Amino acid sequence: MNCSVQLYTVRDALQTDLAGTIRRLAGIGFTQVEPYNFVAQAEELATALADAGVTAPSGHAPLLSGDQDEIFAAAKRLGMGIVIDPYLPAEHWQDAEAIRGVAARFNAAARKGAEYGIRVGYHNHWWEFSPKIEGVTPLEFFAGLLDPELVLEVDTYWAAVGGEDPAALLQRLGERVVAVHIKDGPGTEDTHAQVPAGQGTMDVRGILDAANSLELTVLEFDDYAHDIFDGVTASLRYLQAGSPARPAAEADAR
Repeated sequence: MNCSVQLYTVRDALQTDLAGTIRRLAGIGFTQVEPYNFVAQAEELATALADAGVTAPSGHAPLLSGDQDEIFAAAKRLGMGIVIDPYLPAEHWQDAEAIRGVAARFNAAARKGAEYGIRVGYHNHWWEFSPKIEGVTPLEFFAGLLDPELVLEVDTYWAAVGGEDPAALLQRLGERVVAVHIKDGPGTEDTHAQVPAGQGTMDVRGILDAANSLELTVLEFDDYAHDIFDGVTASLRYLQAGSPARPAAEADAR
């Protein structure tokens, strides 16, 4: 399996040594990464990716609050095919009228992205799953309002925190989902409790089997109580080999 990693996972290391962090991820076995807020560092990041032999097929950027031309130009420089808005606060998902307004803005962003040859997507947290809107989750109601070229990157962990069965959700959303975030843990909002894939409550393999139009599998930790590079290594090895691996930091602590 060819996995990507969301660079927010290693944000502290990136701030200290961007190029070295990309090289380290490549050494672990990642051939793809998913940058976030990449506009300001587009040139430095492009050089680091090229030097490490790593690509960035997707990235996160605040499309509804940022300069879309600037974002798409930077994304094109980095070779991205998809730009994903990572976050809209809970107040945008409480009623049908608000969601219709959000969908209209995303449809407009997608038309702008098409001028650059880039697709537009959205990444969820847990608050896009209640209250129900016309009998479905807010995220599904939103998906039904999007133009065909819009895509979703479902954060499967946050979907579970929001009360959904991630595999069933992916099946309902169907071809709209082209990317997933894979993370694991106890299924709570406590980000520091997250663990490598295969070591928590998530049915990672069942989730991946349910995503029938998947183009990108992206590993992510929002936080991790041990060495983050051990954590992403264990997650990658789990997905590649089909069995959980205990991070060195945790093994040493036993």
